[in-house]
Amino acid sequence: MEGVSAAAVPPPCSAAPPAAGSPRHVSGRRSLAAALLLGAAGSALVFLAAGKPWSTGTTASAGGQLPVAATGQAVTGLPDALALVGLAALVAVFAVRRTGRVVVSLLLALCGAGTIAAAAAGAADTNALDAAAAKASGLSGTTVQHVAHTGWAWAALLGGALLLAAGLLAVARGTLWPAMSGRYERGADPARRPQRFQRAPDPERPEEMWKALDRGEDPTDCL
Repeated sequence: MEGVSAAAVPPPCSAAPPAAGSPRHVSGRRSLAAALLLGAAGSALVFLAAGKPWSTGTTASAGGQLPVAATGQAVTGLPDALALVGLAALVAVFAVRRTGRVVVSLLLALCGAGTIAAAAAGAADTNALDAAAAKASGLSGTTVQHVAHTGWAWAALLGGALLLAAGLLAVARGTLWPAMSGRYERGADPARRPQRFQRAPDPERPEEMWKALDRGEDPTDCL
């Protein structure tokens, strides 16, 4: 057709950027997947441990010995609260850039460190168990006997360590990660790009990696 040059027809878009195989690209993608896994696993472990009994014992009652227990949430409310903030920070890492990403990454690391400290302090705590004994017996000042501490406090500590590792990884390698808003900056003007030449989903984008993790897939298998 006259008046239409060959340059007016846009070339097909490739599914991956030209530098997809570069060591920097591979390193950034692997660290991104590791941070997502560490953060998600750490938060889930803390949430699970907070609802489990951290200490058990018995107290005297009219009918004999009454078993009592104190959950992690009764011992301290910090681990699950910090895990929730840490999970939000993990998602927010991909919504910000440069200095904002460093600040959010540090917040994630601090949430992990705070969870570790709170879980370690609550591992040998008996105040919540004494309160549970007083409530069960109906008598204030009731003493608890045969006190035992479970391993759930240490499970919460491990979850905090995973959150801390995710935060430190985000601080160290976050500059290599894409942002959720990057697709809007990279894309051309929709009015100038025909719909038939839409780009294929970029597996490097954080949201695509989340979808792969939800499907039970390893986002780094294709590397």
